[in-house]
Amino acid sequence: MSTIATPHLAAAAQGSDHRTLTLVLFLAVVAVTLYVTLVASRQNKTAADYYAAGRSFSGFQNGMAISGDYMSAASFLGITGAIALSGYDGFLYSIGFLVAWLVALMLVAELLRNSGRFTLADQLAYRMRQRPVRTAAAVSTLGVSVFYLLAQMVGAGSLVALLLNVSGDTAKNLTIVLVGALMIFYVTVGGMKGTTWVQIVKAILLMGGTILISGIVLWKFGFNLSDLLGAAADRSGKGQAFIEPGLKYGQTLTSKIDFLSLGLALVLGTAGLPHILIRFYTVPTSRAARSSVQWAIGIIGAFYLMTLVLGFGAAALLDTGPGSQVAASAGNVAAPLLAQAAGGGAGTTGGAVLLALIAAVAFATILAVVAGLTLTSASSFAHDIYAHVFRRGQATERQEVRVARVAAVLIGAVAIALAIPSQGLNVAFLVALAFAVAASANLPAIIYNLFWRRFNTRGAVWSIYGGLASAILLVFFSPVVSGKVAADGTSASLFPLGVDFAWFPLENPGIVSIPLGFLLGWLGTVLGRDTDSERRYDELEVRALTGAGAEAATRH
Repeated sequence: MSTIATPHLAAAAQGSDHRTLTLVLFLAVVAVTLYVTLVASRQNKTAADYYAAGRSFSGFQNGMAISGDYMSAASFLGITGAIALSGYDGFLYSIGFLVAWLVALMLVAELLRNSGRFTLADQLAYRMRQRPVRTAAAVSTLGVSVFYLLAQMVGAGSLVALLLNVSGDTAKNLTIVLVGALMIFYVTVGGMKGTTWVQIVKAILLMGGTILISGIVLWKFGFNLSDLLGAAADRSGKGQAFIEPGLKYGQTLTSKIDFLSLGLALVLGTAGLPHILIRFYTVPTSRAARSSVQWAIGIIGAFYLMTLVLGFGAAALLDTGPGSQVAASAGNVAAPLLAQAAGGGAGTTGGAVLLALIAAVAFATILAVVAGLTLTSASSFAHDIYAHVFRRGQATERQEVRVARVAAVLIGAVAIALAIPSQGLNVAFLVALAFAVAASANLPAIIYNLFWRRFNTRGAVWSIYGGLASAILLVFFSPVVSGKVAADGTSASLFPLGVDFAWFPLENPGIVSIPLGFLLGWLGTVLGRDTDSERRYDELEVRALTGAGAEAATRH
């Protein structure tokens, strides 16, 4: 049963006027995103408008949207919390997320823009049998998106519970339902155009809020990063170990291997994330696709450098020890609490204003990302499963878009149902799992298809299903799901204490599932021949390198 704070208790925390201010700013952000979605919806007339925003965005605009899509709740809330709790080892998330863009830039962005149309499966199915490849790609897209959606919605529950000064599970559950309802609205009404503009607005808000809080934190320490790190180490109670490698991942051989697995997933996963890949289809040319990635790298790089200040600032200015609010939320509320502390603390006008601002920005972050994920999943189901598998390419554009909107509602409902029992997990960690699935299932198929002439339908199907199944299976039997005990004696897994069926020792499966995905792709290819696929490789290569025929529909 949820316990909602009385006006007296709310005043004790930050004052009733301050609570009203936070609510006003919070609702203003939601209102702006809804308005943007409604305006953009008026331009949705064709399937290309709904799926790819009519390919009308410039490189800079798409770079902003990619940044808005990529800098998720995991980045803003999860990484700040991970650094606040684990110090240097938490910052490794930031490094992995940023370096990953080099793989996307050099190997995927331009070639994918030229050789695909609306979804990941379009690129794969261009030279292979339609039904098995599209089915596999759609299943993988849904698998990756579910993990990512869980992270965003878990972050939303923690954030709004803090913002509204409520406690108990019911309030967080209602918040998750609200986020699900809003993301369904964005996708069904706005399509890709509405989602893209929401992501652009969100990127501007997030960068502005992050710059503001980072500047205040640095000002408190005389713009001396060394003083900030020293204060964080002292306040953490862990001393010098807090700002050195090994606090979380260097204690045992298992933890070291787990870090290597995490690094592989983060660095290779971005180039296989379907909600990022389809953003390359919203620009008119391959040059614009390359430009958008370059803009995204600059914006995202600046943001991740600032997470260093946010995370260590939270450790220096907040209580992050066992039993603290930060620790109890797995670090997910460290960023908004840091904003409150930077503004003067609880009960002050400055603290209330900055808490409201950062909480509203974080909520806009969540809304933008979940909209992109839901749109990707719904588009894949409608375009790949319905139009090409069930209807064998005979569905009209109007029918596709209608099915996509229905799928968005169903996907939103599933995400809500799965997010509610997952609220005890750190959101950065949940996204790392999504990256592992993307790197294991999607990336091998994409790389092989672009660069290996002999690659065929069997190889693609084995690679996608094998990487997806191995990643999910290993996660299910890992400490993430059962058997892990937190420092305070509570369960740090999805299942409660007393339930332990974990036999895979690593928390991230990437070190096993990623090589297995590549191996299965190779094995399936060499065990079967497909002369038609090999013959069409030349066509795909010319199209990928030159963009010739990029606007044409994929073959049925």
